[in-house]
Amino acid sequence: MTLAAWLGPRLPGRWVAAVAAGLYPRFEPELGRLADFCPAGGTAVDVGGWYGPWTRRLARRADRVVTIEPVPHLARLIASVAPAHVDVVSAAATDHAGCATLWLPPGGRGDRGVSSLVRRELHTTALDVPCLPLDALELSAVTLIKIDVDGGELAVLRGAVRTVERELPALFVELETRIQPLAPVLEWTAARGYRGWVLPHDRWLPLADFDLPAHQSRTSHVAEHGLLRRSLAPHRRYVNSVLFLPDGARPGPVASAPAAASAASFRDHVHHEPRH
Repeated sequence: MTLAAWLGPRLPGRWVAAVAAGLYPRFEPELGRLADFCPAGGTAVDVGGWYGPWTRRLARRADRVVTIEPVPHLARLIASVAPAHVDVVSAAATDHAGCATLWLPPGGRGDRGVSSLVRRELHTTALDVPCLPLDALELSAVTLIKIDVDGGELAVLRGAVRTVERELPALFVELETRIQPLAPVLEWTAARGYRGWVLPHDRWLPLADFDLPAHQSRTSHVAEHGLLRRSLAPHRRYVNSVLFLPDGARPGPVASAPAAASAASFRDHVHHEPRH
C-alpha cells in the first residue's frame, strides 16, 4: 500500500495534500523544473489533479490554472485548498462529453492516483463520472497542458486537438509501456509538429536520443514504490513522463509572458534559448 493510500482515509485531506506537494518535486523532478517549460502568466491545465501537487506549483506561475479531477472527494479537496485563480472541474477529461466509467483500485477512494477510464487488473471498483473534452472549455492563452490519467492520455489529447493546434502549449504527458504503447501518443504529437524531451538526470535529453521503453523495463521495480519511498531515493529514477514542445523549441529558463500572449510566443522565445 502506498503512503497516500494509507494516509488518505486517516488524516485530514489538507495534510495529505501538503505532504504530497512537498514530496512531489523529488518524486517527479520535472515539477521542480517548471521554469524550463512553463512561462509565467497565461493558463496552465492540470489533467489528473490527484491531491494537487502540480496544481499548487502551477498556481505560482500561471494567471489561471484549470484542474481536471474525476475523483469527487479529491476534486473537492483541491478546490478547498487552491487559491482563487484555480478552477477545478470535477470530471474526467477525454475525447467526448457525457458520462464515463472511472475505474478505481480496491476501496474505491482513488487516493493511490491510479484511477483511470481504462480498466487494468488492479481496478475493481467502478464509478460513473461526468466527462468532457478540453476543447469544450474554450481556454485561451494556454501555456501548458499536463496529462496524467493512467492510460487515457491519447483520448485527452484528441479531446484537446483544437486547443493544442491553436495555442501550441507545452505538453507534459505520462507515458508508461506497462500501461499503454507509446506509439499512438508519439505519432499524434509528431503529426502536430511536437518533439519529445525527457529528464532522466539533471539534463534534458531529446526523446529520440533516449530509449524510454528500455529504461522503463530496467527500472520497472521502482515504479511499484510509493511516493515516500521514491522521494527519499531520487537516484532511483523511473522516467514515466515526456515533455513535448513545438519543433524548434527546447527546455530552458523561460521569460514571463503576458496573460494574453499565445503559446506561440513562448515557442519563439525558447527557440533562441541556449540548450540545457
